Amino acid sequence: QVQLVDSGGGLVQPGESLRLSCATSGILFSIYTMAWYRQSPGKQRELVATIDRSLYTKYADSVKGRFTISRENAKRTVYLQMNSLKPEDTAVYYCNGALGSSSYWGQGTQVTVSS
Repeated sequence: QVQLVDSGGGLVQPGESLRLSCATSGILFSIYTMAWYRQSPGKQRELVATIDRSLYTKYADSVKGRFTISRENAKRTVYLQMNSLKPEDTAVYYCNGALGSSSYWGQGTQVTVSS
């Protein structure tokens, strides 16, 4: 059974940091491309960052220089370090694992940035 469990969200003030985690089971984690997406109310889900099996990373322009995606294959976990958070980063953040036609999602974790 495949499971992706997102955690680490919360309420923070502008300028603060959070680290999201996505712990996986049931997949050969090391060969999957892992990603973080986010969705705000009334908006489409958008891609935030990806990291492939070669540790190549890509970021949305809106988070470049502030967010860092990383993975720890031994723990089958992917992380999203979010620094200098802004109110517009408020969203539910979802982890995704993809390989070929297979795609799996975490349940999401809420991030709220507000003073």
